[in-house]
Parts: sequence; C-alpha cells; structure tokens
Amino acid sequence: MCFLFQRNERNPNKEAMTGTFVKRIMKSLCAAHEMRSSSSSLAKVKVGTDILSVAPNVSLQRARTWDQGVASNFLTTPLVDIFKDKKVVIFGIPGAFTGVCSEEHVPTYMDNADKFKAKGIDFVICVAINDPYTMNEWAEKLQGKDTIEFYGDFDGSFHRSLKLVTDLSNVLLGTRSERWSAYVVDGVIKALYVEEDPSFVTVSAAQTILEQI
Repeated sequence: MCFLFQRNERNPNKEAMTGTFVKRIMKSLCAAHEMRSSSSSLAKVKVGTDILSVAPNVSLQRARTWDQGVASNFLTTPLVDIFKDKKVVIFGIPGAFTGVCSEEHVPTYMDNADKFKAKGIDFVICVAINDPYTMNEWAEKLQGKDTIEFYGDFDGSFHRSLKLVTDLSNVLLGTRSERWSAYVVDGVIKALYVEEDPSFVTVSAAQTILEQI
C-alpha cells in the first residue's frame, strides 16, 4: 500500500509533525496486518479436522439469563454433547450486538432455518466470544432463539483451540472470533469458510453452507 503526500512549503514544522504522525499510523497498521496474517497462517482447523480432537475438554455455554445460570450452577455444554453423532452447522461472529453480525450475518441463518432442517441438520449454532447472558439478551432482541441456537465462548477457549481468533482492539472489542462458518458431521468438519475481513459477510453466509450439504 502506497500513500502520496503533498509537501507543505508554507509550514515545514507542520509537515514534519504530519510526516511523523503518518509514519506511526502506517507502522501500526502494518504491524496489525502482519499479526493478523501470522495468526491466520497458524489456523489449526481445515476440512477433515475433528473438532473433538483439537478442542478436548472444551465446553460452550448455552445462552441464558443470569438467574438460569445460577439455577443450573453455571452448567456448561461439552463439545461432545454438541457434535457427537450430530449434523451441525455452526458459525462464529466477532461479537453480540455488533452491526454486521446483527443486521447481516445472523439473519441469513434465521431466514434459512427450515432449509437446514430439511437437509437433516440437527442444530444451527451461532457462537461468539461473549458471556452466555449477553448472548441471551442479543438472541432475544433478534428474536432468533426459536430458529437457531446461541452459545457463548466466554473465555475464548473454543476459538483459541481452533485458532479462529483475531485482534479487533481497533474497534474496542479486543480478542474476538473470526467471522466463519462450518458444516460438521460427528465432530468432523466437512466444509469451512473463514472471512478474510471480519467486517464483511461473504463466504460465511448461510447460503454458502447450504450448497455444501
């Protein structure tokens, strides 16, 4: 990426300050890009990966209210209960209540819930690095709990095990999930799509996965 800056002949001091500022910004952007590229290159999962093998002893947390969490003694759901002997479509989003996730990504799965069911899918799951109480409030706001299931990955252990995390500190989200989707049969990934840019929904939309089932 190249930038061209016009010399300011009238204020060389301002020019120097601007140049220094721009260099700092560009250095930060380059470092962020390299970090993201490095993280992507370490991706552990691919088609054929057994999730239960690469993420042993990992659990997710079903979306629920705080009172429901207390009543269940903060029970979690082991991955084996989600994937073993099941056909599952699962997609990860950077965060509950964020714009693209709420307005574009999740609706594609809600709108196609019947089509997934017709293809023999047991569960369609939305997961994010959020606590289950936030996921519950968000699911209710989207009116999505009757069509798909919502799970929290409160400490990011699920996404870290799969190397599907990204740094979104630039938008004040910190470490979050990549935007991705997968078709999983008995724990084995049959189709996997990870967005190059989590700001957009292209390959991770429901229509793409439907074509692979």
